[in-house]
Amino acid sequence: QVQLVESGGGLVQAGDSLRLSCAASGRTFSNYAMGWFRQAPGKERESVAAISWSGRTPDYADSVKGRFTISTDNAKKTLYLQMNTLKPDDTAIYYCAADLFGPGSANPGEYTYWGQGTQVTVSS
Repeated sequence: QVQLVESGGGLVQAGDSLRLSCAASGRTFSNYAMGWFRQAPGKERESVAAISWSGRTPDYADSVKGRFTISTDNAKKTLYLQMNTLKPDDTAIYYCAADLFGPGSANPGEYTYWGQGTQVTVSS
């Protein structure tokens, strides 16, 4: 089992950058596929970026390609999301999720463990 705690959200202006962190507890962090998802008011939860447990090339939503970067630090058991050139459309609650030995799916239903979320608000 793993527990996830996100941090790093906040209120920024369009064009700014933020780095989200997701600290994981428990053992064998490297055995988990990790994903970042977001949910804006009135919208469904959507995948932002994901990486498989084997560390293959990450997948990104088209809307964030070239602006966001997902990465992991297995020694620190931490997942990151570097977000550059933020846009008002990026405003949402951002969640990290974990899936044991998963492929790094964009389907939130395939993830077992979720953090509580961190709010990102981008003003124009």
